[in-house]
Amino acid sequence: MPKVKKAVKAAEPMTAEAAAHEIATAVKPKKAKAAKPRIAKAAKPKKAKATKPKAAKAAKPKAKKAAKPKGAKAAKPKATKAPNAPVEQKAELLSSEVVFEGPLFRVLRDRLIEPGGREGVRDVVRHHGSVVILAIDNTKSKKNPWVVIERQYRHAAGRFLWELPAGKLDPGEDALQGAQRELEEETGYRAKKWKPLVEYYPSPGFLGESMKVFVAEGLVAGDAHPEDDERIEFRLVKLSQVVKLIEKGAILDGKTLTSVLLFAHKMAGKHGK
Repeated sequence: MPKVKKAVKAAEPMTAEAAAHEIATAVKPKKAKAAKPRIAKAAKPKKAKATKPKAAKAAKPKAKKAAKPKGAKAAKPKATKAPNAPVEQKAELLSSEVVFEGPLFRVLRDRLIEPGGREGVRDVVRHHGSVVILAIDNTKSKKNPWVVIERQYRHAAGRFLWELPAGKLDPGEDALQGAQRELEEETGYRAKKWKPLVEYYPSPGFLGESMKVFVAEGLVAGDAHPEDDERIEFRLVKLSQVVKLIEKGAILDGKTLTSVLLFAHKMAGKHGK
């Protein structure tokens, strides 16, 4: 690049006499002999130094860096497909003592040996289980249905929370029947179609309660009759709006987060979004 620029600048102002003089001096034997060895000596080391290290340095690391991550990424999903270990293993219960019992739950202090052989003491809240109802009205839109959500004060959280309808099960009560009962009691709605969505443990570190979530469709309005200690305000909100409220942090209830986001994910996959 620098040689081309110098040649261009020298050629523009050059006169015919100057050009003839330059050509004449370039073909003189004395200058030609002196230029030959200089060019030969300078050319050999430059080519050897510039080509050999560059080719070796550029080729080796590129092949290694491209090959390693591809193999690692392809192997990860295969490893995660086999967590089907038997879940029947249970702890060996050495003793169990009731340290508290109330109308909703009781607290047990269990001394046990865990499946790995470790002995310990655990305080566990035992509960009959709960049901959660994702009641939707999809008569106007299948992709973006209306969802029934409630607002009530939760003393443990110290604040009002927006939630899905939910409630505890009576001892021995069928989960679906309990879900139907809770939806009607809290909102007055009945549903023509019911299907399970998911079951999960909200806090298995100390709470034995499981929550079974049902999707209720084909809603029929009626009169609500909540329990005496319940002050519930409910409304219908579009699914997309509920998801936005979750993303903004306006909904903090765990069962609502779990149920709505899972349902929205399934809906997106169903409609190819």
